Amino acid sequence: MVFGRDIRLNRILRDGKMVCIPMDHGITNGPIAGLEDVHRVIYDYQDAGLTCVLINKGIIKSMPRPPKIGLIAHLSASTILGPSPNRKMLIGGVEEVIRLGADAVSIHLNIGSKEEPEMLQKLGIVSDQCDEWSVPLIAMMYPRGENIKDPHDPGIVAHAARIGAEGGADMVKTVYTGDIDSFRNVVKSCPVPIVIAGGPKATSDSEIMQLCYDAMEAGAKGITFGRNIFQHKYPFKIIKLLTEIVISGKTPEEARMISAHK
Repeated sequence: MVFGRDIRLNRILRDGKMVCIPMDHGITNGPIAGLEDVHRVIYDYQDAGLTCVLINKGIIKSMPRPPKIGLIAHLSASTILGPSPNRKMLIGGVEEVIRLGADAVSIHLNIGSKEEPEMLQKLGIVSDQCDEWSVPLIAMMYPRGENIKDPHDPGIVAHAARIGAEGGADMVKTVYTGDIDSFRNVVKSCPVPIVIAGGPKATSDSEIMQLCYDAMEAGAKGITFGRNIFQHKYPFKIIKLLTEIVISGKTPEEARMISAHK
């Protein structure tokens, strides 16, 4: 028997893998370069190999036409203009974004910040709502705050990912630890699938592709790359290359060769 959660997961994944552009930056940072027109980004690149995009509810409401790919509605936010940028507050609910047509929801937690306790509470609340409506929940688990000295410390990343899973998420998004062996341990110690964040803007395609490949080798189920895609000189090209790595299991070199012959 297939349940609603399975059907919705299938809309944001392909063969159990994710290639996603998170575009929730508008509330936090404003209309940054590459996201001045979010709808254009979605429609321009949805055929490049993306399985889904992650956007705020207002972007879904204002879409001029339905997209061809899955939609993850982001439910938490803060701004760099406010007094507590690390304090992510809920700006929507599960039932609300289902009405808007979202296939899944996500929330952001900064583990190690002074606001961590209330964000953990929100994870529990949203997880319960997702169970009620059979909606997949992606928890963005970032080691970030006053108590975090190294946000890529494998032990801390593993702890943050485990919190997301034990708090009820169906999938965890977190940072890459920097090497395959340590990240493989993060994946093994997390009982739900993990996808990686893209981090700061990379200096080359090789760097982006190697990060993607190494994470997949370590057991990740996909990528959620923002600036490294929508601020890329050739976004369509880099999406196709990353899709070959994530979905087809190609090495960076093989992905380049395939792309060159298409």
